[in-house]
Amino acid sequence: MTQPAALTFGALDIDTLAEVTGRIGVIVDEDAKLDIGARRINKLMRGALKGFVESDAFAKMNAGEVRVLHAPLGLIAEAVIVLRLPKRPESGTARKAGAALAKIRGKGAMTVLTAGRTRIEDLALGIALRGYAFTDHKSDPEAGPEGAVHMVVSAPEAAEAAYADKLAQAEGVFFTRDLVNAPANVLTTTKFADDLAALSVHGLDVDVMEEAELEDLGMGSLLCVGQGSDSPSKVVVMKWMGGEKDTAPLALVGKGVVFDTGGISLKPAAGMEDMTMDMGGAGVVAGVMKTLALRKARANVVGLVGLVENMPSGNATRPGDVVTSMKGDTIEVINTDAEGRLVLADVLWYAQETFKPAAVIDLATLTGAIIIGLGHDNAGVFSNDDRFCADLLKAAASENEGAWRMPLGSSYDALLKSRIADMKNIGGRPAGSITAAQFLQRFIKEGTPWAHIDIAGVASISKGTDLSPAGATGWGVRTLDRLVADVYETKD
Repeated sequence: MTQPAALTFGALDIDTLAEVTGRIGVIVDEDAKLDIGARRINKLMRGALKGFVESDAFAKMNAGEVRVLHAPLGLIAEAVIVLRLPKRPESGTARKAGAALAKIRGKGAMTVLTAGRTRIEDLALGIALRGYAFTDHKSDPEAGPEGAVHMVVSAPEAAEAAYADKLAQAEGVFFTRDLVNAPANVLTTTKFADDLAALSVHGLDVDVMEEAELEDLGMGSLLCVGQGSDSPSKVVVMKWMGGEKDTAPLALVGKGVVFDTGGISLKPAAGMEDMTMDMGGAGVVAGVMKTLALRKARANVVGLVGLVENMPSGNATRPGDVVTSMKGDTIEVINTDAEGRLVLADVLWYAQETFKPAAVIDLATLTGAIIIGLGHDNAGVFSNDDRFCADLLKAAASENEGAWRMPLGSSYDALLKSRIADMKNIGGRPAGSITAAQFLQRFIKEGTPWAHIDIAGVASISKGTDLSPAGATGWGVRTLDRLVADVYETKD
């Protein structure tokens, strides 16, 4: 699995700056004042740094932007990177600034002079997150990991302690990105389950449920999705019980369709290769659980993922088939490409029956309709509980991960009525994301706070974001970790 760049913290020694190799990052605030480290760099460069920060080019830079001064005189370093940043930046600005450094730091080492600055841990997180590269299937040795990053700070031990939880987040995000980026011939349902089982080394209690057990539980809705594939369907349960013993856990449920052809309702060929990311919800749940374990969160959280592959074959579920969910409700399968909700229905019910959770969140790359509505900037959030939803949206805003609440309403249920079963699995084109959420809500018990997050537009994108390169983003890991920290952790 891909790991964040090695990042260390140390005190300032201005006498060694002339010998630093790689690239040197210098932070200058809006007043264009140079701190002690920058002043030494400027002296070694014979005034070139001060000349730049007094120029129109620096004046036109926005907060978080960088400029590179190549081949600086008086230094062994190959370049000096000038970062414009306020004295007391917001966390999001600091992270974007770190990401800007990561984009241009090259393959070698980088030393960043941050002594006397605030939000150093967020600056470091931005460097870590934007430095991600998925190279598992590259034969080019030059496509390897970036060089080490050294942060020069006023209080190294305090900075390292502040960064520890951020590093746990970064490792969780990287785990999610690796899973979502992996091709389907590599990340089979079995390989996925094995990767999750390996998280037990971090203290998670992991249970892999095979098809025979799922059949005994009556998970006909989930099992019908994978019955056309040679890859066995599975449900993986990850438990982190770091909170008080008798406290009900938060349940996170993820859709894990490792590849989605659409089944008998076959998708068009163009773009089908992107359906390796249809396990994005399960990937986020996995990343969150890893983060919680790494930082030893004082909370009780269970993560459950349904792992299936949706393929056409002589044994595949047909449009018009009727299946029975674990809850006991019957479902007429109108479209086999609306399979994610069939997976989630059984896992949601199992989660509530087994763990009696305080609240439930499910995540899924569920509908193309949410992309039409919200594009690639926001995930769609549906909830039956205003306070719970407000906490979730607050966490997303705090982490600068776009999320927008969408409506629910009983009037949409008429679109799911079936002539021969309790419900259909789709309601047609109108309000496609909403009817999908209405379907899932039927598998939420009365009185259980619940949120459904449709991440189809944000899980993997063709262009890089502020904190991620093109491909898998890891959206949601930081939001849900923040939600746990703010709402569910045991306080001193």
